[in-house]
Amino acid sequence: MSLDLSYLGIIESKAVYHNLPVGPLTEFAVKRGEGTLSNTGALVVMTGKYTGRSPEDRFVVDEPTTHDDIAWGKVNVPISVEKFDNLYRKLTAYLQNREVFVFDGFAGADPKYRIGVRVINELASQNMFMHQMLLRPSEEELATFKSDFTIICAPGLKCIPEVDGTRSEAAIIVNFERKIVLVAGSQYAGEMKKSVFAIMNYLLPKEGVFPMHCSANVGVDGDSAIFFGLSGTGKTTLSADPNRKLIGDDEHGWSEDGVFNIEGGCYAKCINLSKEHEPEIYGAIRFGALVENVTMDPATREFDFADESVTENTRVGYPVDFISNAELSGVAPTPKTVIFLTADAFGVLPPVSKLGREAAMYHYVSGYTARLAGTERGVTEPQATFSTCFGAPFLPRPASVYAELLGKYVEKSGANVYLVNTGWSGGPAGNGGNRMKLPLTRAMVTACLNGELEKSEFVLDPNFNVMVPKTCPGVPDEVLAPRNTWADKAAYDAAAKKLAGMFQKNFEKYTNMDQKIIEAGPKA
Repeated sequence: MSLDLSYLGIIESKAVYHNLPVGPLTEFAVKRGEGTLSNTGALVVMTGKYTGRSPEDRFVVDEPTTHDDIAWGKVNVPISVEKFDNLYRKLTAYLQNREVFVFDGFAGADPKYRIGVRVINELASQNMFMHQMLLRPSEEELATFKSDFTIICAPGLKCIPEVDGTRSEAAIIVNFERKIVLVAGSQYAGEMKKSVFAIMNYLLPKEGVFPMHCSANVGVDGDSAIFFGLSGTGKTTLSADPNRKLIGDDEHGWSEDGVFNIEGGCYAKCINLSKEHEPEIYGAIRFGALVENVTMDPATREFDFADESVTENTRVGYPVDFISNAELSGVAPTPKTVIFLTADAFGVLPPVSKLGREAAMYHYVSGYTARLAGTERGVTEPQATFSTCFGAPFLPRPASVYAELLGKYVEKSGANVYLVNTGWSGGPAGNGGNRMKLPLTRAMVTACLNGELEKSEFVLDPNFNVMVPKTCPGVPDEVLAPRNTWADKAAYDAAAKKLAGMFQKNFEKYTNMDQKIIEAGPKA
């Protein structure tokens, strides 16, 4: 199981453990003090200073072969080839004479678009995480494995900003020319996972494939569906349907042949997790899962999922086959339904509406949701959040590239596209509004999936320029028109126009969008 890493500049290692199974990796992690076992057998680690992704510490190497492809700015921050090379030498020198753990896996369930990813870790626990998160090759595939990209992760190496050109002690640097990702200073495992996604977001459009930050499921008749949505909108909850198989919960590609999972695992939030409300995730926290930053009773090793003293962003990573109702092939036919999820805390968006092609492109690029008002003094209303293409931190190319791919596949497939608001109705959050009840939202999603919603008559919402159904099975008619749920109609009109204006203001930054897409958006 040993491996010569001298081709990467790691000349002398204390030991190289290559493609170890989960059992030995877990044993190494416990023995080395990286983590402890819970009463369910899951490996539990604390990630230290970094308990989430650190977008301010993410860089892309600016070099001639990819310079014109990258959307440079706050998300894709350039770093020079020289700085990358210096940090690379520092990182490989740091790994000399240490134990190193290596996993070879795939990204992309469709073999046509699959890449080989070699992950080199300082920590056994992180190597176990990537073993579960990537697609795991068979023995035959390992015999001919080719690494297309290499991730080298060393949380113990702390960067020096004034020397290394970084912003802190942590750095996540993608070099598309050399096909290498460096992760230094952060133990948060999500940095590696999302680096793979960023790579696929760069590569797949060149193949005409649409990479998506979404969950996906498929019905018994092969009618697949995809769910876009930012954190807190219900993406994981609503795609977990007992009548449909889960393809994946986070990252997918849409090609001429259908939809495919990019990953082989899931990375779920644990905050306030309960067996009653999310039994699949709850049951997946067992031996072979990596749990981050969840506290336990020191005597019983039982989890306290409500404890957010370390972070609210508590997580668990596990292979998708830990979910009983999963589509293990990771592939499914062309989607028939596309659902954009938002949790509108202003309480003015319709709970379900239909989008035409250009409107779908508009709302996809906008990536809207709104969060509750903060606890800071003076913050009295919800805060709008717009994340480009529902995944701004992971998109190397301009937004228009991804929007055009969405438009292409929606038009070609004839898929129905819907905007589902899982947020508030009857008023804003904290000021008269109530969160949409989950059974009602599930009824709307089901009607989208089984085609029943298409039997309704639709009317145009003048503020948001979307088509709203008059009826939906299992949902009272008055709930479907948000203005009807507000006691103060004038207050609704003012709030709706204000949110429509926020959409328009946000969209001004997309200067290369087709005018038809712009006109399909809300009207302030």
